[in-house]
Amino acid sequence: MSFSRPLLRAAALACPLCLAGCSYLVPVKRHLPVPKAPQIVQTVTADDLVNLLNQRWTELNTLTATVEIYATETKSSQGIEKDYPSCRGYILMRKPNELRVAGTYFGKKIFDMASNGSHFKLVMPLKDLVIEGSNTVIEKSTKQWENLRPGFFLDALVVRGLEPDNEFMVASDTEMVEDEQKKHLFAEPEYTLSVMRPKSGHEKLPVRVITFHRDDLLPYGQDVYDNEGNLETQIVYSNYADYTAGKYPSRVTIKRPQEGIQIVLEVVRVEKNVDLPASQFEVTIPEGATVRTLK
Repeated sequence: MSFSRPLLRAAALACPLCLAGCSYLVPVKRHLPVPKAPQIVQTVTADDLVNLLNQRWTELNTLTATVEIYATETKSSQGIEKDYPSCRGYILMRKPNELRVAGTYFGKKIFDMASNGSHFKLVMPLKDLVIEGSNTVIEKSTKQWENLRPGFFLDALVVRGLEPDNEFMVASDTEMVEDEQKKHLFAEPEYTLSVMRPKSGHEKLPVRVITFHRDDLLPYGQDVYDNEGNLETQIVYSNYADYTAGKYPSRVTIKRPQEGIQIVLEVVRVEKNVDLPASQFEVTIPEGATVRTLK
């Protein structure tokens, strides 16, 4: 084997430098933030985690909330992002799928929507317009907001229990979260619950992926997939606080990547299992209003 003269010269120079401990080759030491772990890290089995989720869902019959609603629309192809004015929102939910959401701006009602789980009606008084249709999109619209149906909002408000045909698996991980203001690094031990349903043969389709923090075993994230296994909705639950309804996130961030829409709910008040009559989930179509039907 032969070596070129430049290579031999480089090797001859490097050996004395290494033996002499040349300062140019001394490792540089830096101080990094040490991750702070939570004081409590709970350990449960996969079945225990699912039972806990199912129990919370079983104990819930109705939910009422007062929120501040912030909405952003992004058109990536055009490089445009639009923030809509925030509004005060009032939410009613009754299992299994009934929903009522109304929004006001400076005391005036700007929208009122009711859904029975299969169909919805949306009244916009200031525009003298009513939009109604199926909760399931049959024909995609070029208008991003028209592809939003009440089901995604209902899924975001509470984390449902598993269906009888669902299969699941649980993995554990630790996420590093940085507090940029205080320059602290926090270690967040997590459980990730993947929920699937059979498709054909041994194939399975994702239904949801739910992330729990192991200090309190509460859900902090939920990814929801459509019937074809495509990611449809991403929800982040943050800053849990004590309300009349118990522990509930004070901020719920809902992302719809396919439509480029984000909705943030800043929670003011939450109550559960309040008696809600059927009339609370009905809206009246104003006389003379224009009615549009979405497919």
